[in-house]
Order: sequence, then C-alpha cells, then structure tokens
Amino acid sequence: MKIAVYPGSFDPVSNGHLDIIERASKVFDHLYILVSLNPNKKYIFSDEERLSMMKIATKHLANVTVEASSNLVLNFAREKKATVIIRGLRNYFDYQNEITLFTFNRSIDDSIDTFILFPSANNLFLSSTSIKELVLFGASIKGYVPEGLEAMITEKIKKQG
Repeated sequence: MKIAVYPGSFDPVSNGHLDIIERASKVFDHLYILVSLNPNKKYIFSDEERLSMMKIATKHLANVTVEASSNLVLNFAREKKATVIIRGLRNYFDYQNEITLFTFNRSIDDSIDTFILFPSANNLFLSSTSIKELVLFGASIKGYVPEGLEAMITEKIKKQG
C-alpha cells in the first residue's frame, strides 16, 4: 500500500491545498493530511479550527485522513508507514524552500521521499496569505476556499484583522 503525508499549517485551507489533496489522493492508496501544530508560529485559526476546516474540506475523499501533530513531519510519516511527503510548489521562492527542506529530510531519513505537485493554473497564485488579504480588503473569497468554509474563514479573519 502506497501511503503519503501532505503537511501544512493550512491557516486557512484554500482551494489550492484542496487541489493538491484531491490529485494526490488519486495517486496514493492512502493520504494523511497533517495539520502542523507549531507553538512557535502565530496562526489566525486555532489548532482545532484548522483541523475542523480540513476535515470539512476533505470529507468527500474516502482515502484521506486528517490529523494534527506537533511532531516532526518525518516522524509522523514513519508512524503512518508513509514513504512519501507531498509538497506543493507554486513558484521559484517555494522551490528554494522546498529543495532545502527536501535535502534536510533526506539527510535524516532517505527512505521517505518527497513528491512535488504543481497547482492547477487557476490556483497558481493562491496562498493563505492572499486569502487573508482579500478578506481584510473586503473582497469575496468565494472560489478560493473550499465550499462551506467561506463564512467561517471570513468572520475569523475580520475579527483578527
């Protein structure tokens, strides 16, 4: 069985994330979505909210499990018997970060590989930061976040604004 892990902060989850998840779920027998819990990072959404949003966004995918962990991604992957970490790559800046992370991960455990998925053209520019900015400037995020999450995401970002 081919098992993969797709880690991220998902603060908030976007249709770009969902695009990568849906495509990866077609390639792997099982896909774990790892909502990263990093106490050193400041999130707009709580750990519980990010986990809940991701579960709502992926409820239609039978071979996807959403979990949260503060564990190192490689350790989480080992626990789940995953052999692949999925990463999304939008641009050169992402590439610089991802190649460093890939090299570091391989130096720790070369039995776990990294698969890069490029976003679909309509999600190439999309990021959690751009969603936050749209809300703060009063624009709609419909079409940029998974169905059923627009109101929740908008309200929370406006409160934090």
